[in-house]
Amino acid sequence: MLKVEFTKKFVKQAKKLTAIERKQMEKAIWNLTENPTHPSLRTKKYQSVQNIFESSINMDIRILWRYKPENRTIILLLACGHHDLL
Repeated sequence: MLKVEFTKKFVKQAKKLTAIERKQMEKAIWNLTENPTHPSLRTKKYQSVQNIFESSINMDIRILWRYKPENRTIILLLACGHHDLL
C-alpha cells in the first residue's frame, strides 16, 4: 500500500468540493494507494508535464499527482478539481 501526502494547493481545492464529491475523492484516493492503475481511476500521464499523473474521481473531477522522487512508495497529491480547470 502506498502512502499519501497532500500539497497545500490540493487541500485548498479539495475544500471547495461538495460533500458527495469529497466522498468520491476519498474512495479514489484509497484506490490510488492500493493500485494507481485501478480501472476506475483511468490514470494516465498528464499532458506535457513530465512525471505527473492524472486520475479520475468521477467523470468531471480529476486528481493530479506524482510519486515523490526520493521515495516511490509515497504519492504526492498536487491538485484536484473539475476537468476543465486543471
